[in-house]
Amino acid sequence: MKGCSAALLVSSAFLASVLYYHSDLLAGEKRNSLLKPNFIIILADDIGWGDVHQNWPSTVETPNLDKMAEDGMRFLDFHAAASTCSPSRASLLTGRLGLRNGVTRNFAVGSIGGLPLNETTLAEELKKKGYYTAIIGKWHLGHHDQYHPGNRGFDYYYGIPYSNDMGCTDNPGYDIPEIPPCPKDSVTQCFKCKNVSANVALPLFENFDIKQQPVNLKMLTHLYAERISGIIQDARKSGKPFFLYVALAHMHVPLTPHGFESENSTDVFKTSLREMDSLIGQIRRISDTIHKENTLIWFTGDNGPWAEKCEFSGSVGPFVGSWQTQRGGSSAKRTTWEGGHRVPAIAYWPSRIPANVTTTALLSMLDIFPTLLSFAHISLPKDRHCDGLDISQVLFGHSQSGHQVLFHPNSGAAGKFGDLQTVRLEKYKAFYITGYDKLTCSSWLACSFFSLQLLTSLLNHFES
Repeated sequence: MKGCSAALLVSSAFLASVLYYHSDLLAGEKRNSLLKPNFIIILADDIGWGDVHQNWPSTVETPNLDKMAEDGMRFLDFHAAASTCSPSRASLLTGRLGLRNGVTRNFAVGSIGGLPLNETTLAEELKKKGYYTAIIGKWHLGHHDQYHPGNRGFDYYYGIPYSNDMGCTDNPGYDIPEIPPCPKDSVTQCFKCKNVSANVALPLFENFDIKQQPVNLKMLTHLYAERISGIIQDARKSGKPFFLYVALAHMHVPLTPHGFESENSTDVFKTSLREMDSLIGQIRRISDTIHKENTLIWFTGDNGPWAEKCEFSGSVGPFVGSWQTQRGGSSAKRTTWEGGHRVPAIAYWPSRIPANVTTTALLSMLDIFPTLLSFAHISLPKDRHCDGLDISQVLFGHSQSGHQVLFHPNSGAAGKFGDLQTVRLEKYKAFYITGYDKLTCSSWLACSFFSLQLLTSLLNHFES
C-alpha cells in the first residue's frame, strides 16, 4: 500500500507540475476553440468561368488564384444567384433569390431605391454578434442614404456606389464603345459626355463622404489594397473577429490596369486579369501573416463575362451556348445560359478546408450567407425563407451534397419572346420563357424527368 501511495503521490506531483508549467498552453487551446473565425469574401465583377487557369488551361494570368486552389477547394459547379450585378449582390448578402428579396434588376445612377430595408444582410447578422464589418469596392444596392452600406450593417465602406462605367472619369480606360474623359466641369455637366450612363462623375466614397469625384480608376486597385491591409491588421489589435467583403472593379469595363501603355488594346484584358490576381495574392499574404488558421477566404464572381464588350470581356470556358450564339445571341452575362451564371469559386482556410480538393457539388452564391452564419454559430433569421444551404460539410471535405434544385431567374433584358428562366434539377437543366409558355430541356430524357418532378420540386422549393 505504501508503494502504491508513493507512486500515486509522485504521479500527482508530476501532473500538477505539467499543469502548472503548461497552463498557458491549455488556456490557449481553450481560447482558440472559442475564437470566432474571420471571413474575407472576394467578389470579382463580370468574370468568366474560364478566366481562372485551374478551370481553363489556356488562361495563364491567375497564378495566385491557382495557388489558392491548390491550397484549398475549387468548385466546378458553382453559380451566381443571378446574371447581373445588383440581383447577384443582393442574394450574396441575404441568402435569398431576387424573387424573395425584391432585387430583380440592376440599380441605375438615377434609381432612388435599393435593397429593401426589411431584408436582413449578412453584415447586420455578424455585426450583432460582435464582428467588425467592412466593404471595400462596389456596392450597387442603392446609393441614397437609407440604402448606403453604413446603414446596412457595415462599420466601414470604401468604394464606388455602382459600376465603374456608370459615370464619367478623368481616365476612362478601355471600353466598347469608347468612353471619353470628363469635361472640366464634370461634376455638374457630365451629361455632355456621350456614351456614359450617368449625369454625374463617378464618385469614390469613404463611409458617407465623397473622397474623389471623378474617380481616378487607374489608382483604385492600389487604394483598395491599402484599405484592405489596414482592416486586416487593425483587426488583430482590436481583438474582434471581422467580415471583409471585397467587391472588385475587375473585370468590369472600362478596364484600367495601372501603368498599361500598350498600343495593342487586346492586351488590356490579360493585364487587368493579372492585376486582379495580384491583388488577391496580396490579400492572402496579409491574412496568412496575421490570421492564417482562423480566416476563411472565399473567392467567386457576380456573373459571367459581358460578351458584348468583345475583346474586353472574359471567357466562359466550355459553356459557349452554341445554340444561342449561332442565332446571334449571347451565352454570358444577362442570360440564363450556363456562361451567364456559372462562375469560378475557390475557398481557402488552412487547417479547416482540405488542400487541393475539387468539389463537383451543385452550389451557389446563395450558400455563402447560411454557411458563414453557421461558422459564426449564428442562427438563420426565423422570419424568412433562405434559399441557400449551409455547405460547411462540403467545405470540410465530408460531403459532396449540394442543391437538388437550383433556380436561375432572368435578371437582364427581356428576350425576343420574354424572360428566359432556367432551373437545374440534379444534372438536368430546363428553360422556361415567361410570357411564351414554352418549356425546353437539355434532352428528351430531361423533359420526361421534368414532366414528373419539376412542378413538385419548385413548389416545395418556394413553399414560403
